[in-house]
Amino acid sequence: MSTVGILGGGQLARMLILAGAPLGLRFVVFDTVADACSGALAPLTVGHYADDDALAAFADGVDVATFDFENVPAQAAQTLTAHTFVAPNPRALAVAQDRLSEKSLFRELGIPVPPFAAIDTQAQLQAAVAELGTPCILKTRRLGYDGKGQFRIKTPADVDAAWVALGAQADTVGLILEGFVAFQRELSVVAVRGRDGEFRAWPLTRNWHVDGVLSASLAPAQVDAAMQATALSHARKLAEALDYVGVFALELFDRDGVLLANEMAPRVHNSGHWTIEGSETSQFENHLRAVVGLPLGSTAMRGHACMLNWLGDMPDAAAALAVEGMHWHDYGKQSRAGRKVGHATLRVDSSAALADALRQAGEALGRQAQVAPVIAVL
Repeated sequence: MSTVGILGGGQLARMLILAGAPLGLRFVVFDTVADACSGALAPLTVGHYADDDALAAFADGVDVATFDFENVPAQAAQTLTAHTFVAPNPRALAVAQDRLSEKSLFRELGIPVPPFAAIDTQAQLQAAVAELGTPCILKTRRLGYDGKGQFRIKTPADVDAAWVALGAQADTVGLILEGFVAFQRELSVVAVRGRDGEFRAWPLTRNWHVDGVLSASLAPAQVDAAMQATALSHARKLAEALDYVGVFALELFDRDGVLLANEMAPRVHNSGHWTIEGSETSQFENHLRAVVGLPLGSTAMRGHACMLNWLGDMPDAAAALAVEGMHWHDYGKQSRAGRKVGHATLRVDSSAALADALRQAGEALGRQAQVAPVIAVL
């Protein structure tokens, strides 16, 4: 029986553990806080990612190691490689942690991206805004997620305010300016690559965000075969270039039928949570299969699915579960504004039935605004 070590003990680690139990896998978790929610399901080591001795002791007790979020320092993953097999590899983690490295790799691989520029000084920011035009977005190169570490520049007059907001981080985490994309929809491809190089992907997912945080995901996205093939081709190129092992997500903007890469998440992904009930093999099980060297499972869908994110507080479970096809996931976290505390997935056999179920869920939970954009496209 293999023991899997997970750096990071949040909800993604929790769902990996739940998916791995039927495979006979054991788990241990390393996190910086004692109340990490996955600690309820597996032994939890509390330490610092910069503590090489603690990481070495952790690695000595596992057969393979992985991580559950992309802000685990790449150096920590590199430290583990001296003691055990780590997947995804530290290079993939390092590339995904730096928006400039990530965008540059996309461009090298021929994957279309919005225009971008590295920013080190306020003068560079002014010049880049003049070149890219407005609106545009100044972002930290590292550590930003879910809309954090960003400033939208609506007109050239906003440059000074943007620099006041983020300029101090130019020398620490770095900055990048990205051109604004007038896209029609946001899509993601969630894919997996095994140790042997086998590549599989789930159907494209359409996503809706509110204030930079994922609100809902619909699968399968209503795209033609050509767009599906293009998205999978982009993901395959990326996986092969990084010699990637495990699950990852490639977030895409659809602008007038052209897919532009936004960013890569080197881990199981929020937009793939629907796969737990909506696919033959979930993203969590396939990630573990890949990491421990087992054959990958089918990524075929089971009907139609929509995932709804719960932020801050959990809705009423009894009201939700009265809706046919509803599947409930409570992460066991304390409520906090903006915090991902759980999700639910509606899984039914047709798009019409999914629209009906979403209407029922919206009314039962007072979440009409959250489900409305999904219903509108069904």
